Amino acid sequence: MENRKTVLVVDDTSVNLQFCKGILGSKYDVRLAKSGKTALSALERIQPDVILLDIEMPDMTGFEFMEEMKKNADLSSIPVIFVTSHATEKLVEKALGLGAVDYVVKPFLPDILLAKVKNALSAVV
Repeated sequence: MENRKTVLVVDDTSVNLQFCKGILGSKYDVRLAKSGKTALSALERIQPDVILLDIEMPDMTGFEFMEEMKKNADLSSIPVIFVTSHATEKLVEKALGLGAVDYVVKPFLPDILLAKVKNALSAVV
């Protein structure tokens, strides 16, 4: 059996988590976290191949999560794709400046998300 890549989806909205899992679940091992803090804790147990990350979450923003993640050398190379409903130039610039490999604006087409995850995984050396 093929070794499936792991995608960690971090979003505080259950509907968004289940939507992403529905899109990605047939191709990837999808793990879900409802907060940045939960996701950081999960990174102690799993090392995903890519992370889909919401910006606005109550306990820790996606930007704060990424800053914490980047402090750990073992985690800093995991590609992060921000998935958010906010598409201002300033936010996109900040996300990419923190090291995100891509930025997806909600609502999105399933095929777009699949392509962006595939591209992020193929860019990993």
